[in-house]
Amino acid sequence: MNLRRRLKGHQELHAGALNDILFILLFFFLIVSTLANPNVIKLSQPKAKSDTKAKQTVIVNIKPTGEYIINGKQVTIEEMKAFVEPYVMKDSSQATIAINADKTVPLENVVAVMRVARDLGARSTLLVDTKTK
Repeated sequence: MNLRRRLKGHQELHAGALNDILFILLFFFLIVSTLANPNVIKLSQPKAKSDTKAKQTVIVNIKPTGEYIINGKQVTIEEMKAFVEPYVMKDSSQATIAINADKTVPLENVVAVMRVARDLGARSTLLVDTKTK
């Protein structure tokens, strides 16, 4: 009589292929997430090491009430393109429109000025406050 117990086979799961599949899924989602950028507006950010005021040609102040002020004169968004165009044409290679707006100003007003700058072939820069609260 055979009193030895039979060795039972151990069930194993080979996980080598599982690592490959997870790696491929990770790369897939990383690539897809970088391609999904809806309606991005590119801004030229001011550089802290150089003097950006020397290159700026026009500063547009936007009040929270929706008024646009350029060189002390109040203009509407329709008049802005005609008013800013002579300043931009003086220095067309480095033409920059600096936008000075309070944080309570609606984003549509800032984007409207950026569209005028794009139509004139100028860069647009948002002026920011360096103070943190």
